[in-house]
Amino acid sequence: MTGGAVRTWVPAWPCPVGQILVSSRRGAGDPTYRIEEGRHWRGLRTPEGPARLSVLPRPTLGDVYAEAWGPGAEWALDALPAMLGADDDPSGFEPVHPALVAAYRRFPHWRVGRTGLVLEALVPSIIEQKVTGQEAFAGFRQLVRRHGERAPGPGPVLHLQPSAEVLAAIPSWQWLDLHVDPARSRAIVTVAQRASALERIVTDDMASANRKLQSIPGIGVWTSAEVRAAALGDADAVSFGDYHVAKDVGWALVGSAVDDTRLAEILEPWRPHRGRVQALVQLAGLGRPRRGPRMAPRTHLP
Repeated sequence: MTGGAVRTWVPAWPCPVGQILVSSRRGAGDPTYRIEEGRHWRGLRTPEGPARLSVLPRPTLGDVYAEAWGPGAEWALDALPAMLGADDDPSGFEPVHPALVAAYRRFPHWRVGRTGLVLEALVPSIIEQKVTGQEAFAGFRQLVRRHGERAPGPGPVLHLQPSAEVLAAIPSWQWLDLHVDPARSRAIVTVAQRASALERIVTDDMASANRKLQSIPGIGVWTSAEVRAAALGDADAVSFGDYHVAKDVGWALVGSAVDDTRLAEILEPWRPHRGRVQALVQLAGLGRPRRGPRMAPRTHLP
């Protein structure tokens, strides 16, 4: 494949590219993310403009081969190591608990990636608030396909999330048609209107970034944690308020489902790696057994 900017990056550890990158994918049908023949394709709206990023791990060579196209190509290639966890520092993390020790043995090289793209993480996280994964992923797919645009460059069909300007101009009835209720659509429009200021929190410390995120109506503890983990690489971000996280982490570490208050107590000894504990539980599939039917999507929206 030709015509794009190229970078070959040699990580300082056996980087599990797929495990780390795939955390940015919003369901198997995410229009901004494709995996084909071991190559990961991402459509990114960078500070320098749209970009198509192709990432190919080459374990036998010990490197990662990447190509990028579009105005944001160089930015995307510069950001690649951080996206794959090069800025994450797991030193000081002690699994201690037998379940975590076993999980850490299975995933010793996993790191917290950092995209540096706040709005990209915010929009799908808001859509995922208080709804089933099925409904959230469907709404995100429709939003991107209807209001996004094709990523530049060759390769598979790949889209970009809508720009801040486009998001801010989507009328309320179209949000309802996407199955995004007024509370969530108002939050998305608000963050779109403040996009420039929000993107600057990538240079803030985590406490300041958390305060700024939660100062926006419609952005709470859960959404802030999701965004800090994805965009800022916060290894201490815990998804309090999630339907599954407290139950799953409690099951893995104390043998029973717990609430958020108890979850905070359980995770406190692992600060500033509490988000790493949550991730290991999820990676290793240590959550409580799923019984009964899945929650059904809501039917009262158009």
